[in-house]
Formats: sequence, structure tokens, C-alpha cells
Amino acid sequence: EVQVVESGGGLVQAGGSLRLSCAASGFRFEDYAIGWFRQAPGKERERVSCSGRYSTIYYLDSVKGRFTISRDNAKTTVYLQMNSLKPEVTAVYYCARSTGRLCTSSVDTWGKGTLVTVSL
Repeated sequence: EVQVVESGGGLVQAGGSLRLSCAASGFRFEDYAIGWFRQAPGKERERVSCSGRYSTIYYLDSVKGRFTISRDNAKTTVYLQMNSLKPEVTAVYYCARSTGRLCTSSVDTWGKGTLVTVSL
């Protein structure tokens, strides 16, 4: 069974850091792009970052310089290091597997999400 499972969310003060993890299983990890999305209350889900084949990386403009995505193929895990957190990034963060190797591919598998709350 193809699965992606998020962990690492929580409550943090503004300016703090969190590292999210996405543990993948059930497929050949290195053949797929893995991305992070988020959905804040009352807003649409948006893509935050993605790690694809050939070391392609995508970041939402508003997180560039503060968030870093990385992947460990041996552990079949993707990480999202989030620094200098602001209250406006409060959301449920989802890990997602793309249908192919590129971050532009559509998503076919979603995790259940992990809540990130940034307080003032």
C-alpha cells in the first residue's frame, strides 16, 4: 500500500522553528516527487515545497529563505525545515506524492496532515 505519513507539527512561538517529516512506504521512493502542501482555515490548499527527481526543488515565494526541503532516499523520508516562523503560516501541512518524477506532476497520494500553529 502506498502511504505517506507526516509528523513533527506542533505549537511554536513566532520566530521559532519546526521540522516536519514525511515517511513514505509502498513504492520506489526515488522515482517520485514528494511535496508539502498546507491549508489554513478558510483558505484553499496550496503547495509549499516539493522535491523532485534530478534535484529539482520548488518553494512557494513566501517561504523562500525560511523553509528548506530535503529528502533521504535511504530512509524514504522527506523533511521540511521551517525557520523564522510567522503566525500566518499556521495551517495543516500535508505531505503528498506526485504521479511522477517532477514537481509539476499531479498528486495521487495524500497524508492525513499535521497541524502547525505559530503563536505570537
